[in-house]
Amino acid sequence: MNLKKVSDKEKLDICRKYYLGGFAFLPFLWLVNFVWFYKHAFKRSEFPEQAQMKKYLVHSGIGCLIWMVILVIWNIVFQVNRVSWDAVGDHLTFILPR
Repeated sequence: MNLKKVSDKEKLDICRKYYLGGFAFLPFLWLVNFVWFYKHAFKRSEFPEQAQMKKYLVHSGIGCLIWMVILVIWNIVFQVNRVSWDAVGDHLTFILPR
């Protein structure tokens, strides 16, 4: 989609939909939302929808960072403790060791 052809009101609507979609355990949507609309919200001259768009983007960025931290912590905990978890650790892996 070319954002240059979309009105500011439609951009805000898309930004809001991506923000709300991130709450469905889709933190990637928050990342896309933040990257896609960053220039429009923070680097452009003032427009009426800008304040609300900034709010959605800041919350999307924070939510994405929180999810990233949670996933990294889970990955570290799992890698360190998988062997000591015995059968539970084996069932949580995609490739079962022999």
